[in-house]
Amino acid sequence: MSSKPVVLIAEELSPATVDALGPDFEIRHCNGADRPELLSAIVDVDAILIRSATKVDAEAVAAAKKLKVVARAGVGLDNVDVPAATKAGVMVVNAPTSNIVTAAELACGLLLATARHIPQADTALKNGEWKRSKYTGVELAEKTLGVVGLGRIGALVAQRMSAFGMKVVAYDPYVQPARAAQMGVKVLSLDELLEVSDFITVHLPKTPETLGLIGDEALHKVKPSVRIVNAARGGIVDEAALYSALKEGRVAGAGLDVYAKEPCTDSPLFELDQVVCTPHLGASTDEAQEKAGIAVARSVRLALAGELVPDAVNVQGGVIAEDVKPGLPLAEKLGRIFTALAGEVAVRLDVEVYGEITQHDVKVLELSALKGVFKDVVDDAVSYVNAPLFAQERGVKVRLTTSAESTEHRDVITVRGTLSDGEEIAVSGTLSGPKNLQKIVAVGEYDVDLALAEHMMVLRYEDRPGVVGTVGRVLGEAGINIAGMQVSRSAAGSEALAVLTVDDEVPQDVVNEVAGEIGAASARSVNLSE
Repeated sequence: MSSKPVVLIAEELSPATVDALGPDFEIRHCNGADRPELLSAIVDVDAILIRSATKVDAEAVAAAKKLKVVARAGVGLDNVDVPAATKAGVMVVNAPTSNIVTAAELACGLLLATARHIPQADTALKNGEWKRSKYTGVELAEKTLGVVGLGRIGALVAQRMSAFGMKVVAYDPYVQPARAAQMGVKVLSLDELLEVSDFITVHLPKTPETLGLIGDEALHKVKPSVRIVNAARGGIVDEAALYSALKEGRVAGAGLDVYAKEPCTDSPLFELDQVVCTPHLGASTDEAQEKAGIAVARSVRLALAGELVPDAVNVQGGVIAEDVKPGLPLAEKLGRIFTALAGEVAVRLDVEVYGEITQHDVKVLELSALKGVFKDVVDDAVSYVNAPLFAQERGVKVRLTTSAESTEHRDVITVRGTLSDGEEIAVSGTLSGPKNLQKIVAVGEYDVDLALAEHMMVLRYEDRPGVVGTVGRVLGEAGINIAGMQVSRSAAGSEALAVLTVDDEVPQDVVNEVAGEIGAASARSVNLSE
């Protein structure tokens, strides 16, 4: 049996994708479009790589007992049940920038094709017909192009078509006019864009708000000479309304790459000579497919290494600064220590980050701490993906606070929680030296300075002579060796706190014996091993 993580490739991907995965994985293949084959193959895999034909829904997620990541070699995620994956702790990644150039170029091609009737003229000539007058077109120069959606692809189209001498206007409620002006684009309302545009190209995501956006009402506001291109998502342009507008002469032409239902091989629009149609070729170039495959392969490597992935769609955090990465395992361990000390789930949890590290985005440290808090609480596997869901389901209010000031250490992470009875528990840690040694530096109000270990004990008791000897005797009789120990107190004879690192996990009966012998107010065993 292979000990390597298993990656299932469910659709044809470029050889560069497998090369990017490298030798550290067992690679399997299946036909993801064959449902029984997929459900059988996915059972024991760690990751699955798909394109658009494989449906990873709740049933598939439930069947995949070891699944950690679903990687879509492309942009759309219509075939992935992201909420089901999130609940199961499965990371979902895609390749959001892999096809933006390819998609933009296709949209530009459709604009040119609709303006000059290129496919129709090609077909006629190949059928032995010389029809120069029938396929007289229009120039793009000095015409107004309306870009509906000025995101990454829309911006590329605007840039390229400006080079043809087109005046570009755009509708996008999320883009500031000043930013659009930097691109040489004027922002208009949708109604204004519809009224002034000679060409309209759509570049919006498919959402309940955008579905049918270019419908019958909109198509009654356009110039009869307008030509409309949709190379974004099917359904944003209402196909029935477009057909009526074309038949009635209210729209001059259209270029379509996407459809409400795909694959689409039978549409009234296909009967119209003024319509140019392609079968969803927006991402279909060798370069885009290779970029997408390589991007998701790298994401799989990161995900299976336990790291966050910038292209994960169901994880908060984004790109992690190099200075922040060493803090991830520390924050997770502090979360586990907090849970061990609390003995219950907090009603409120604060993750506090202090020091130089806060010049970076440290949101990911909150996720890591949450992952640790719930790791020993729930039966399900806890990941960066579902840790916030566990907090939400249990009514835990979570807050991240940061400050650049840290008096005694360069950086400090504190996990602080309020329990149901109002008691507050906090544990703080830092990274020390060039090797980033993980240390615990405080438990509540008590300062300590001890390297973290897999097995620890934390005792709170009334300070008096003989306690340390008693603890050593009980542990020694149980065959448990003490590797390190530090006692902290505010004053002689007051309450003291002892943190011990030991070579083996301390069984609960031994913890109880120690607590009884020294009259401890609190005695907890901490196990940080996997």
